[in-house]
Amino acid sequence: MKERILMFFFAVSSSCSPAHKAPEQEAAVRESVNRQLKEHPKSTLKDLYKSFFQDRFGPGHIITDISAAKNYLIQELDACSIISGEMIEPTGWQHNFYRVSLGVVKNSLIPHEILLDAFIRSANEVEPVTVEKWRKEWTQIETVIRAMNLTLPDYETDRRDIDGRLQKGNFVGHHSEAYNRAYNPHYRIISRKIFEEEILLFNLIHK
Repeated sequence: MKERILMFFFAVSSSCSPAHKAPEQEAAVRESVNRQLKEHPKSTLKDLYKSFFQDRFGPGHIITDISAAKNYLIQELDACSIISGEMIEPTGWQHNFYRVSLGVVKNSLIPHEILLDAFIRSANEVEPVTVEKWRKEWTQIETVIRAMNLTLPDYETDRRDIDGRLQKGNFVGHHSEAYNRAYNPHYRIISRKIFEEEILLFNLIHK
């Protein structure tokens, strides 16, 4: 059973080379969008935004109450009878983080303590980025998405809502109701470095 996490990792890792130059960034954004829409066709602009946001900010907040984070994880695990979909999903266009499904715990691939520790450190080690800098990056990303001529529902409404919140200094994104209904997501954001150097190693050792 533990070999599965390696299979999931190698299935997505080929697209996880960071891009930096403008043409490469545009290609990486397009690839990320196409991949998400292939795996999650009910995604809206809000859901795309969330992936790119997570790629820059990770979990999005510093975790100071470890006990609360642990209790919330255990409660979420207890409430989930079945978790389907990808076990590992890269975020955004630089792939700085992975969305690691709670299915890796439910399917006994890794203990919840390992996932929790990786999640907390991933949250607390994020380098801060100003809202203005992120807003500029998102504008570039959204320009690429717009040029793809996708048929995303409520695109203009979502775009105005995101822009309005960014103008107020609120950069946190949330999944759309349509996404939550369709996919019932349960995951934790883990830094790429921690995931590849520690969680994969754990599975190799404990196979």
